[in-house]
Amino acid sequence: MSYDIIAFIVCSLLILAYYLYLKRRTRLDPESSLHSLNSSIREQWVAMVMTRGNMEILAIQTLRNSVMAANFMATTAILLIVGTLNLSEKIEHWALAWHPSHLAVSVSTELWQLKLGLLLLNFSIAFYCFSMAIRYFNHVGYMINVPGAGSTDNALFKKTCAFLNKAGSFYTLGTRSFFFSLPIILWFFGPYFLMLGTIGLICGLAMLDKVPSQSAGK
Repeated sequence: MSYDIIAFIVCSLLILAYYLYLKRRTRLDPESSLHSLNSSIREQWVAMVMTRGNMEILAIQTLRNSVMAANFMATTAILLIVGTLNLSEKIEHWALAWHPSHLAVSVSTELWQLKLGLLLLNFSIAFYCFSMAIRYFNHVGYMINVPGAGSTDNALFKKTCAFLNKAGSFYTLGTRSFFFSLPIILWFFGPYFLMLGTIGLICGLAMLDKVPSQSAGK
């Protein structure tokens, strides 16, 4: 088994272990997770819009901004897919030219194709997630302005919160897909760079997924 495959398996296990740890920490202490906080804030926002009067313009502007952001990211994903396909023949030459000579290892054509395929799959997942986020944001735009929905006890309110949180989850997954592309890109330069990129990514995610302390801004 080559060093590249071993490094890929180890990095995949590290990312899996991190998300298992994050899930356990969130279950034990929901207030420590930024995702739980964002979900709660979205539900509070929906309750404010649906229970107070004259909030339609605020809802439309906020959802429009969210749709525009997701649309921009989806477009970026498509451009990255096209760019990767156009540069696929040159990536191997660039990677070998920039590869440190003392870390050089022989790479088969199949392994290069695997790396390119994973990178394209990563950008494709990002495009799908951002597209689904746009879909759910659009649904929320209709649901949140239904007349007579001014109660946090009815089914429509709960569905609106669920749809908005679903949109937020897809947007987060799309963004994470962009983050995951960085170690894959570094993998073209060798398995050691894949390991370093993965460790750096996990450290970055650990900071992003944790609710900032109140003393952080002081």
